[in-house]
Amino acid sequence: MPFPRPSLFRPCWAFLLLQSIALLSACATPHPDTPAAHNLNGTTWQLHSIQATVEEQPVLIVEHPERYTLSFHDDGRLSLRLDCNRGTGRWQATPSASGDSGQLTFGPIAMTRMFCPPPSLDTRVARDLGFVRSYLLRDGNLQLNLMADGGIYQWQPMAGHP
Repeated sequence: MPFPRPSLFRPCWAFLLLQSIALLSACATPHPDTPAAHNLNGTTWQLHSIQATVEEQPVLIVEHPERYTLSFHDDGRLSLRLDCNRGTGRWQATPSASGDSGQLTFGPIAMTRMFCPPPSLDTRVARDLGFVRSYLLRDGNLQLNLMADGGIYQWQPMAGHP
């Protein structure tokens, strides 16, 4: 006759299972000292230029880069200044092995809807962030590449920010 398991041990097994899952998920999180974790986390950028992938179109140099800023928060949140508007959203990156490039996606952007005096790029930038598919860190700058060769956004580090 098999030995009956008392119900007293069931909560113990459930606790051990939950502890094991928690430990395994902690192992899957990148260590904060790895280069991949430092690339975008906690950084703030200002928009320098927008480059079309069609050679006939000139590069658009942003006249007031300080009016277009992008901040990557460590918790996956995103803060934006888009001319006279402000925005927030979510971001997620999958760095390459080298950590200086990778896949990047933005969630929906919630943005104020003030009318900015022309010429303003606020709605264009907010719209195009949804089409970003990858990033490249080169010479201290951030390059955001749009899907289907839709263009390249060049960002420079914001003065006084990491």
